[in-house]
Amino acid sequence: MNSKNKHQLGRPRLLLIGCGDVGMRLLPLLRGRYRVFALTSQPERLAELRAAGAVPILGNLDQPATLRRLAGLARHVVHLAPPPAEGMKDPRTRNVTAILPDRARLVYVSTTGVYGDAGGAWIDETRTVAPQNARAHRRVDAERVLRRWARRAGGRLSILRVPGIYAADRLPLKRLEQGTPALLPEQDVYTNHVHADDLAAIVLQALRLGRPGRIYHAVDDSDMKMGEYFDAVADAFGMPRPPRLPRGELAQAVSPAMLSFMAESRRLGNRRLKEELGVRLRYPSVNHFLRDRGIS
Repeated sequence: MNSKNKHQLGRPRLLLIGCGDVGMRLLPLLRGRYRVFALTSQPERLAELRAAGAVPILGNLDQPATLRRLAGLARHVVHLAPPPAEGMKDPRTRNVTAILPDRARLVYVSTTGVYGDAGGAWIDETRTVAPQNARAHRRVDAERVLRRWARRAGGRLSILRVPGIYAADRLPLKRLEQGTPALLPEQDVYTNHVHADDLAAIVLQALRLGRPGRIYHAVDDSDMKMGEYFDAVADAFGMPRPPRLPRGELAQAVSPAMLSFMAESRRLGNRRLKEELGVRLRYPSVNHFLRDRGIS
């Protein structure tokens, strides 16, 4: 056995569930500390994941039989996979708990949408959840399923509630090109943001330092309304700012999914993120990103 393989075998095993954009940004941060096993349902991604330093495993969260060989594989788990697109429950997370060993260390990436509308108020992690759509109900269900598992199995669970994720390739440029309107400033809602690279770093810190049963807001320091976010991106790219419409007219111009985002206004504090996890944000706000990237 060569020294590289010996080094890999000496590291703790980690199962990465969900290998999308954030998962791929997380892999370089994990592979020096863990022997990473990455679950994917797409055979065509096996080579990509292997090249990124993971041991790829083919399985499908919607098909429990394909997950049985993962039972007890790793005592460290990062769960990034979203719930199904329909329903009020998350059967995928139930299938995940079936393969977790007792006393596993798990970080689950949830959503700030579980709070529903807070009327633009600043809130912290003690706020009671109040999901207002099926998408948020599925996330609340997943959190509850994982809490029950942690109590039953002595698991060490940390939940990250994540807002809108952005990056250079995850900006609303198409929306701006299409001239999709936003709400009038006086009717607009507060939104929250985090850069995808910062989120990957937050996941790693939660693995290392997250307290058992603890919830963390994985959000930056931004204090922006949705239209202000669109305006900032438009200005940075030399594009026209979106037109503003009253809510009644806007309902005829945007999709029901987008309109649901425009019905919830909240600002989330991130004190726990900084004080307990020691996170230092690379991009404290969207404006920092646009400026540091030389865009504005």
